[in-house]
Amino acid sequence: MQNAREMETVTFSPDNNNKNFFQKLMDIKVGPLPLPLYVLFSAIVIAAAIYNQLPPDMIGGFAIIMVAGFLLGDIGMKVPILKNIGGPAIMSLFIPSLFVFLGWMNDSSMEAVTTLMKTSNFLYFYISCLVAGSILGMHRLVLVQGFMRMAVPLIVGTISAVVVGVLVGMLFGYDPAHTFFFIVVPIISGGIGEGILPLSLGYSQILGESSASLVSQLIPAAIIGNVCAIICAGFMKNLGEKKPHLNGQGMLVKTGNDEELLKAMNEKRKIDFSLMGAGLLIACTFFITGSLVHGLLDKAFGLNVPGPIIMIFAAALVKIFQLLPKKMEDGTYNLYKFISTNLTWPLMVGLGLLYIPLEDVAAVLTVGYVVVCASVVLAMVTAGFFVGKLMKMYPVESAIVTGCHSGLGGTGDVAILSASNRMGLMPFAQISTRIGGAATVIIATLLLGMFM
Repeated sequence: MQNAREMETVTFSPDNNNKNFFQKLMDIKVGPLPLPLYVLFSAIVIAAAIYNQLPPDMIGGFAIIMVAGFLLGDIGMKVPILKNIGGPAIMSLFIPSLFVFLGWMNDSSMEAVTTLMKTSNFLYFYISCLVAGSILGMHRLVLVQGFMRMAVPLIVGTISAVVVGVLVGMLFGYDPAHTFFFIVVPIISGGIGEGILPLSLGYSQILGESSASLVSQLIPAAIIGNVCAIICAGFMKNLGEKKPHLNGQGMLVKTGNDEELLKAMNEKRKIDFSLMGAGLLIACTFFITGSLVHGLLDKAFGLNVPGPIIMIFAAALVKIFQLLPKKMEDGTYNLYKFISTNLTWPLMVGLGLLYIPLEDVAAVLTVGYVVVCASVVLAMVTAGFFVGKLMKMYPVESAIVTGCHSGLGGTGDVAILSASNRMGLMPFAQISTRIGGAATVIIATLLLGMFM
């Protein structure tokens, strides 16, 4: 899934020399806003917070997280090295958490954000839009053909990652169940928006803990896994240059034509705001369907299948069997793009402020923890390499795409493929991330329900 904004850059032409200072400032963007407007809006919001005039509701909450999210997301996209390892997510999650740790957030700001995130349940709304839109928005050709080509390396890679991760975790004294559910699964769950967040909802219904409180336990592994996947992609690129017989130069299957999938994925969709309204209702209905079926299954058969998992199943079945008109799918996809483009980093800010205590995160970041995370990704990439070789795929490309299963969603796919200079593999990366991640979330949650 692509759940981050594309960075807007200033292009200088001869006409720029004729612009005055203010016009040049207006060309500098913070998120979607020109710099002077961002500074003005931020000053108003900060002044309202300082003088306790910030509305303690959704309006005030959105103002706080969007002001911070636009800035921190953009900084994360600009800082060298950091921008290539999930910088926007790291900045948006941990800088607000640091502010709370240092006591720099006043009560007015925290009350507004708490109302938005907890009382108004913005987190669940975000998840509903992303799950419905990302699945319904996939081109069916990409979904079916891409999965057929990637199924074996993806499955073998996932099993290898689980086995190796749990064994390495045991070597460092980690409980196998904890290693699997809280280290391995977050890495291969498909990112934060489409993976960690629905996973936390499923875990919360089974464990009886707050879903948001579980996020701080799941996110560190996902971020470390993303960094390792990017490093592995760079290594694979160099290996392909040294050993040309392993290198497909961006082609995955030796006898296949990948261009049709790339063309299908890049198909332009018309934006219709009325259809986005339909998409909003569709997303909410999928979430409510999950809650409804969860209750019915629990009452009738004693089956504790979490609602978010049912929601993912429902969206996948609707897409595969084409049960919705294409216009409705497009509307849901456009809503997803709007939400993911504008509200991903603000949501991360809200999570960082309320649910990512730095002392807890620091406690898990041991040498053993990092080694376990690295072993999961290495096992995934290695399995993709050798299985691809057996299946008449180019091993370098197969390894890179399989490694995308351990990236941070759409932004992770972009970072991994950029590091390997193989952006043409995006359709397969999306299969690895979205379908592999959704399957991981479903299976892990069902297993947790069976063993708890």
